[in-house]
Amino acid sequence: MPLNLKQKTVIVEQVAARANAAIALVAVDYCGLTSPQMTLLRQKARQANVHLQIVRNTLARRAFKDTHFECVSEKLVGPVLLAFSTEEPSSPARLMQDFAKEHDALEIKALSLGDTVFGKEKLSFVAQLPTRTEALSRLLGTLQAPITQFVRTLAEPQAKLVRVLAAIRDKKTEQGE
Repeated sequence: MPLNLKQKTVIVEQVAARANAAIALVAVDYCGLTSPQMTLLRQKARQANVHLQIVRNTLARRAFKDTHFECVSEKLVGPVLLAFSTEEPSSPARLMQDFAKEHDALEIKALSLGDTVFGKEKLSFVAQLPTRTEALSRLLGTLQAPITQFVRTLAEPQAKLVRVLAAIRDKKTEQGE
């Protein structure tokens, strides 16, 4: 059923708002997926906090104007499923990579982080990026390492003395003294 101008305007506004809020986008060709497979993909997307949307390419191009996903417009050819992430840049890439392993019908068309568009060959690299929690824990570990090493260095002479005294005690107990 064809959409009227008002409906098209609403769709363009919704996609533009989603694009402005998102930090990552993956565009995939979903032809060949069955309805249960699409339902499974939607369930996995909800768990990963990824928003999926199927939009006509002309409407998506209009929505992407003046957003940082405008660079993806030329890749929008044929049926396209758009996966947006507002929290982690690797979420949609990880979701699509894992789903494409199980379902050959899913074909990656484009991946965009900010103003840069990547091909499907960069999908695995982006999918391996750490999550926000992982990145913060790595940063905290890196910041904490010099302090931890300093404390160990200061405590080592006392620990060495305790080990030597324990060895002397063990040796004397073995000799029966």
